[in-house]
Amino acid sequence: MARAYDLRSILFVLVAFVGAVVVLRDLRYDFAFVGDMRAAELSRRTQEVTATMTSTVMQTEKTMVTETIQVASDPPPAEKANAAFVILTRNKDLKDLRETLVQLEDRFNRRYKYPYVFLNNEPFSDTFKEKIQGMVSGECQFGLIPEEHWSYPEYIDQTRAAEARKDMQDRKVIYGGNESYRHMCRYESGFFFRHPLMDQYKWYWRVEPGVKFACEIDYDPFLFMERNNKKYGFTISIKEVIETIPTLWNTTMDFMDKHKEMIPAANLMDFVTDKKGDYNRCHFWSNFEIGSLDFLRSDQYMAYFDHLDRAGGFFYERWGDAPVHSLGVSMFLNKNEVHWFEDIGYFHGPLWNCPKGDANKKCWCSEEESIEIKNPAWSCTLNFKDLPAPKL
Repeated sequence: MARAYDLRSILFVLVAFVGAVVVLRDLRYDFAFVGDMRAAELSRRTQEVTATMTSTVMQTEKTMVTETIQVASDPPPAEKANAAFVILTRNKDLKDLRETLVQLEDRFNRRYKYPYVFLNNEPFSDTFKEKIQGMVSGECQFGLIPEEHWSYPEYIDQTRAAEARKDMQDRKVIYGGNESYRHMCRYESGFFFRHPLMDQYKWYWRVEPGVKFACEIDYDPFLFMERNNKKYGFTISIKEVIETIPTLWNTTMDFMDKHKEMIPAANLMDFVTDKKGDYNRCHFWSNFEIGSLDFLRSDQYMAYFDHLDRAGGFFYERWGDAPVHSLGVSMFLNKNEVHWFEDIGYFHGPLWNCPKGDANKKCWCSEEESIEIKNPAWSCTLNFKDLPAPKL
């Protein structure tokens, strides 16, 4: 009996031992499998992160982080103005323009999806169109400027115009010898809003390649203008180089004398004149404008532009669209109808408009860089701000 009992005990221990070996083997396999799986997963995630970081770095080096606007964007607001961005540009401006649009989309338009109108006096290339359409949220329209809007009118003496360019170039007047620049200034002064692609809109926001937007714009400037009866908005105002516009003021005064009925009693002429009533050269820098197309299409503004165009100063001198727009605004609008977008951080080399105080918390620009702080003698913005409200 004792031997049988010992044999059964030995057999039981042997079976238990074999079972334990099998279990341990399976456990070791399971642990190894889990460990391998975890290691594989860790390796996969590491590779993904590394690839993403590499892609982002490469993308940053190439295109100023265009991926910012490729993520899913918010749906457009229920209420929008009848408005568009308008950009006069050329194929060679593609890189600078894309950098600007990345910022404009990220700071504002990815939420609002306003359309873009691109205008050029030469056909846009397919590459230009594809690169632009692929990075903005709003509809894109590409327009060719009619030749009659970018050429010499029949009443301009082209020999005299060429002599004027040479003289200004010799005197080193800024853009003095540039023929194309004169066509651009004339076009922006009196024709861009007449392009067929602009006919459907009531508001425009002018943008130029290479400008920067430094702050989050968390409201709709178009609707702000519309709801508050504003007609013209700006960010920077400065004094014009007098050598470019020696007869512009006298030509404007001649228009005012001939069309007194067009000039409202409540106007903004104090912005462009000093205490003696002389021209102070102040103007709104028109590379940034948010404005009413109805104002530019008005009989008053069109009559003023036609008067200037006939005088020939766009070609015989170098009249810029900024002083022309500003004189038109000052004649026909009052201060309540013009708005300084102090809260929009904006840069057009070499000048900044940067918000102050709490508004600067949404920006990456330094408020001390603003032209009215950095160089108040050149700026006219505080002059505008200090003007009294009109008595209507």
